[in-house]
Amino acid sequence: MPQWLCNQLMSAFQKKDRRQIRLLNDCWFYYRGKPDKSKATKESAGSTP
Repeated sequence: MPQWLCNQLMSAFQKKDRRQIRLLNDCWFYYRGKPDKSKATKESAGSTP
């Protein structure tokens, strides 16, 4: 998890800001679900003979 996101989440939890917590949670799952560009290029490069 990026440090900026971790800091924002800690701040939102301390303030008990449910809207911000939900938004940041959605950001984390979006960020986590995106394919890693460097990983994808390594896999595609390794699969071709």
